[in-house]
Amino acid sequence: MEYVNIIIPFAGGLGMFIYGMQIMAQGLENAAGNRMKSLLEILTKNKFLGVLLGAAITAVIQSSSATTVMVVGFVNAGLMNLAQAMGVIMGANIGTTVTGWLVSSVEWAEFLSPSKLAPVAVISGVIVMLTGKRRSAKDISSIIIGFGLLFIGITTMSEAVEPLREYEGFVNMFVVLGQSPVLGILAGAVVTAIIQSSSASVGILQSLAAAGLVPFSAAIYIIMGQNIGTCVTAVLSSLGAKKNAKTAALMHLLFNIIGTVLFSAVAIVYFELMNPLAGVGAISQTQISLVHTIFNVGTTVLLFPASNLIIKLAKKIGNVREDEQDRAKVLLDERVLETPGIALQSTLNEAIRMGELVMETMETARNILFTKEQAAIDQIRDDEAAVDKLCAGITDYAVKLSTMQISEREHETVAHLLQILSDVERVSDYCENISEYAETMMEKKVSFSDIARAHMEEIMGETIDSYRYAVEAFRENSQEKALKVIEKETKIDELEIRLRTKHIARLADNQCNTEAGIVFLDALVGLERISDHARNIAEEVLKGL
Repeated sequence: MEYVNIIIPFAGGLGMFIYGMQIMAQGLENAAGNRMKSLLEILTKNKFLGVLLGAAITAVIQSSSATTVMVVGFVNAGLMNLAQAMGVIMGANIGTTVTGWLVSSVEWAEFLSPSKLAPVAVISGVIVMLTGKRRSAKDISSIIIGFGLLFIGITTMSEAVEPLREYEGFVNMFVVLGQSPVLGILAGAVVTAIIQSSSASVGILQSLAAAGLVPFSAAIYIIMGQNIGTCVTAVLSSLGAKKNAKTAALMHLLFNIIGTVLFSAVAIVYFELMNPLAGVGAISQTQISLVHTIFNVGTTVLLFPASNLIIKLAKKIGNVREDEQDRAKVLLDERVLETPGIALQSTLNEAIRMGELVMETMETARNILFTKEQAAIDQIRDDEAAVDKLCAGITDYAVKLSTMQISEREHETVAHLLQILSDVERVSDYCENISEYAETMMEKKVSFSDIARAHMEEIMGETIDSYRYAVEAFRENSQEKALKVIEKETKIDELEIRLRTKHIARLADNQCNTEAGIVFLDALVGLERISDHARNIAEEVLKGL
C-alpha cells in the first residue's frame, strides 16, 4: 500500500477543512458585528447565562479553545471572575459540537451532500465576494466559501482513508483503542493537543468513520480524550498570566477530566458488562455528532451544580485568591483581540471606568479649595497618576484594535473613543491643577471671602454636573444627556464671565485677598475648560459612538 497516496490527500483535506472552518468563523464573527459587543454584558449576570454565552460564542467562532483563551484573557484583565468564567467554559464545550453536526449533515440531509453542495457554495461565495461592494457582502462570502471548503476538506479526508479499510493493521489499531479506554482517551487527547482544535479533531474522526474504520467504543473514548486535549491551548495561553487566569485554564482542564472520568466509567460498564457487542460495530458521522453532543451537554448538566466545587479545587491546586484590582491597572488583555467585537466593548467599558474614576476625583476636588486638606490633595494626585496610566494603556490597546479586521462602523467608534480618552485625561489634569491651587492657598495661609466661596461653590457644582452628565451620556450612549451637557457648557461659559467680572470688581475694592483672588481666577479658567471637555465628550456621543 502506498501511504503517500493516502497521507498527502488526507493532509490536504485536513488543511482545507481547518482553513474553511476559520474563514467561515471569521465571516460569522464579522457579520455578528455589534451583537458580539453586547454579549460581554451578559458576563455580569449569572453563571447560567454564562453557559449560554459560551455556547453562543463558540458556535460562532467554532473553537472551544479560542473561547477559553478569551476567558483566560478576561480573567487576567479582571473583567470576569472565576465563577463567571466557569459558566462560559461549560458553555464552550456545548458550542463546539456545531461543527460536528455540520459535517454529519451529509448523512441526515441528502441535499447537503458535499459533492453537490460544496462546489456550489464555493462558487456562490466567490461571486458574492467579487460583485459585493459592501463589507457585509464580504463577510457573507467568507461564510459561504468557508462552508464549502469545510465540506470539500472532509470529503477529501474521507476518500483518502478509504483504502485503509483493506489494511488489517489499521483496523486492528482502532479495535485496540476500543478495548482500552485509556489508550482511546490518550489518542484523542494527543491528536487534539497537536492540532489545537477539538472541532478539527472531531472532523478527522468523522472522516475515518465515513470510511467505516472506527468502532463505536473506540469513537466514544477518543471523543472524550479530544475534550481533554482541547484544554492545551488555554493552558499554554495562561502561561505568563496572573494566577487567577491560570486557574481559569485549570478549571477548564478539571471540568473536562471529571466529565471524562464519569462518562468513561459509564461506557466501560456498558461495553464490558451490559452489551459488549455494541462497541464492535462501526460508528457513523451522525452518531459521532450525537455522542459528542450528549457527552458535552451531559457533563455540563451533571457538573453545573458542582461548579463552585470545581472552582474551589482549581483555586486550591493553583493556590490563588481573586484579589481586588489596582485601579491604575489597565483591565484589557491582548488575547481578547482575537474577537474584535468583544474587545471593542471591553475597551469602551475600560474607558467608562476611567471616566468614572475622574468623576470621583471631581467630587474630591469639590471642596478642596475651602478645606485645603492634605489627604484630599494627595488623593487627587494619586488619582491623576492612575488616570495617566489608564489613558496610555487604553489608547495603546485601542490602536491595536484598530489594526484588526473590524467594520467601518467599529473603526469610527474607536476614533470617537480615542478623542473621549483625551478629553477625560485633560479633565483629570485640571482637577490636579485645582488641588495645586489649594496647596498654594494652604502654604500662603489665605482663604476666599464668603462671597467668593459661594460663587466658587456655584460654578464648581455646575461643572461637576456637566461632567457627570457627560460620563453618563458616554456610558449609556444617551443623546438626551449629551444635550444636557451642551446646555450646561453654555451656562458655565456665561457664569464664568459673570463671576470673573464680579471678582475683579471686588479685588479693585480690596474686598478680597489678592493672592486668594488670583487662585480664584485661575480656578475659574480650569473649571470652564473642564466644561469644554465635557462638551467634547458629549459631542462624540452625539456623532454616534
